[in-house]
Amino acid sequence: MTKYVKYVDVTKCDGCRACMVACKNWNDLPAEPTDFLGSVQSHPKTTADTWNVLQYIEHENSKGGLDYLFRHSSCFHCTDAACEKVCPENAISYTKFGSVVIDQDKCVGCGYCVQNCPFEVISLKEYKDKHGKEYRKAHKCTMCTDRLDQGMQPACVTTCHTGAMEFGSREAMIQKAEKRVREIKGRYPNAMVYNPPGVGGTHTIYVLAERPSVYGLPENPKVPTSAVLWKDYAQPIGKAMIGATTMAVVGAFVANKLFSKKAEHEDGGEGHE
Repeated sequence: MTKYVKYVDVTKCDGCRACMVACKNWNDLPAEPTDFLGSVQSHPKTTADTWNVLQYIEHENSKGGLDYLFRHSSCFHCTDAACEKVCPENAISYTKFGSVVIDQDKCVGCGYCVQNCPFEVISLKEYKDKHGKEYRKAHKCTMCTDRLDQGMQPACVTTCHTGAMEFGSREAMIQKAEKRVREIKGRYPNAMVYNPPGVGGTHTIYVLAERPSVYGLPENPKVPTSAVLWKDYAQPIGKAMIGATTMAVVGAFVANKLFSKKAEHEDGGEGHE
């Protein structure tokens, strides 16, 4: 089955923030007041009500000049997602497009996904039920999976006027990214494709002008060992143990009933002698 990728070329981004507006509009996300950050960046990072953020970075390049770097920041939709591994309710899953989504009906707001995301793009939102009781739900970018189901592209991609973002098959987008890096190496010696293997690759890949750390990204993100142990070992073993325990309980119950009936029958027989 074809997997899809959102391609982001930061060297073409002009910081217009149209992607943020489109995301808010399509997903009906509320406005979120923030403190003034002293730059064009409106939010310090993604939140439960702001699923993508335009980051603004002032960077001194290798030639001593000052570069103004922009980066569209949202969920990476990892192929091997830590959030999916640590969710105890199986509320996080992969779609046929490769996007990673959260089932709000199953989410219990435990926060494990927030704690284990290597890119820190998931947040919890506070709610109150009709009785005033507080509860939480995890939220993040869905890669507009509802739009993909209708044959459309993510809202952020369709509104990008500089061509900094595209959406297509994984193979085509990776080839495009690699070609673009070769084209800009003269201007940006540290240019690279950011598609971290430690999380199985991502479904949002970047053409970066500088090293990942310049953009606040981990150089080599990996799924936490604890998440791997939990999902791939502890949970299956735990389920097997629960199954074995259940069978043991059922077996004991049945055996107890049988022995009880046998004892009653023997006692009854003795009483007739």
